[in-house]
Amino acid sequence: MIVFISIITLIVVTILFLNLYPAFGGNPSQEQLRKYRQSRNYRKNKFIYPEPSKTVQLKNMGSLLRDYAKGNPNVRPAKAIPMDKFDLNSLEGQTQPSITWFGHSALLLQLEGKRILLDPMFGKSPSPVQMFGGKRYSKELPFEIENLPAIDAVILSHDHYDHLDYGTIKQIKDKVTQFIVPLGVGSHLERWGVDSKRISEHDWWDEFEFQGIKLACTPARHFSGRSLFNSGSTLWCSWVIATKETRVYFSGDGGYGPHFGQIGEKYGPFDLTLMECGQYDTRWSDIHMMPEETVQAHIDVKGGIMIPIHWSAFTLSLHDWNDPIDRVTTAGQKMGVKISTPKIGQTVLIGSDTYPTSTWWK
Repeated sequence: MIVFISIITLIVVTILFLNLYPAFGGNPSQEQLRKYRQSRNYRKNKFIYPEPSKTVQLKNMGSLLRDYAKGNPNVRPAKAIPMDKFDLNSLEGQTQPSITWFGHSALLLQLEGKRILLDPMFGKSPSPVQMFGGKRYSKELPFEIENLPAIDAVILSHDHYDHLDYGTIKQIKDKVTQFIVPLGVGSHLERWGVDSKRISEHDWWDEFEFQGIKLACTPARHFSGRSLFNSGSTLWCSWVIATKETRVYFSGDGGYGPHFGQIGEKYGPFDLTLMECGQYDTRWSDIHMMPEETVQAHIDVKGGIMIPIHWSAFTLSLHDWNDPIDRVTTAGQKMGVKISTPKIGQTVLIGSDTYPTSTWWK
């Protein structure tokens, strides 16, 4: 009887935690669900990629458990990685388009005098409870969050913890004019205190304009969810961000697929691509590209310069922490792709004759 009561208590506590703890985010309303059902990407009460995309299969669980138990001493850097302090004053009066990488997939894009944050995850750990989970490689960010100036837009690719962070949103939400997100992600932001009028949700291939900048919500081969029971409840995407002079592609997360060629045909060529490269494994390559596929995806979208992202902040896989950048730069050289490798916090001018290419991770 005591065991039975303990099990019931555990189940009740777990359900309450998943429903009441704010970091897990919100749930769409019935009206929103009716809207999502009209999407061609929404089937059987969840969003999908049109081709089969497997995460970890049951047959691979044994090898996966073995490898995690064995561990890898090189999944984190042995010493502090070099980082540039980001000069917030440099934002003022800057007219040339620029991009600043803050590690993983967090970036600041300056375009047409507008400041746009991409997947701003500034937390210490990609986890709903910050004391748990792998910690950020660098103990500090290259800037102080409270010193961030006004932000014109935050653009999100999906709702996973390493891209959408509760603590970060709570800290920056009052500085942001507009949140631009894929379908369903707005419910998380609303629960965290963002007015729905400052949120716009979009489906794949939606095209629209924000303060003179053209945007397109484009496909990605991934998945979504922030708790045990809501996988696929929100959409994930990549983004096209363009002006008359500058075109940028932000891949978000995902595996390789035919959507890259479709995006390239419809919106390319791009001056700059920000391409996922990291946290991969052959056992889940459908949802996270291998580095060589990252280069091919860049070619498919008709990219000019590529900056590899989704690495150098957190360990979410079993590969060496610097394996992504070693492999992607090697593949880039073989395939004739120009790859830029800025340090965290280093601002890159888009359209410049020279891009940073130092091997700072060596």
